[in-house]
Amino acid sequence: MDYIRAFLVGGLICALVQILLEKTKLLPGRVMVILVCSGAVLGALGVYEPFLSFAGAGASVPLLGFGNTLWQGVKEAADAEGLLGLFKGGFTASAVGISAALIFSYLASLVFEPKMKE
Repeated sequence: MDYIRAFLVGGLICALVQILLEKTKLLPGRVMVILVCSGAVLGALGVYEPFLSFAGAGASVPLLGFGNTLWQGVKEAADAEGLLGLFKGGFTASAVGISAALIFSYLASLVFEPKMKE
């Protein structure tokens, strides 16, 4: 049942983003920023954690989850280190995910033949 719930919640998030892209003149980059900032704000308000426990990977994998991860890292580092933690907390919390994305995308480029759009 957890897999179905994660699939439905993640699919609903993706469907809402697709509707937002098609019904507005927002560019994809701006929508991505909206998602990351929304995840951080929802985390700061304390709403994202209950949502994450309900939806599982359906809530942690999309960009909303990345924003929440950044918020959690900044909050923990600011509590531990003060002002300096505001600047480095997001980097330490998201370093593994960003590194994995870079490494796996590089490996995919070795397996497949990337082409430039013309």
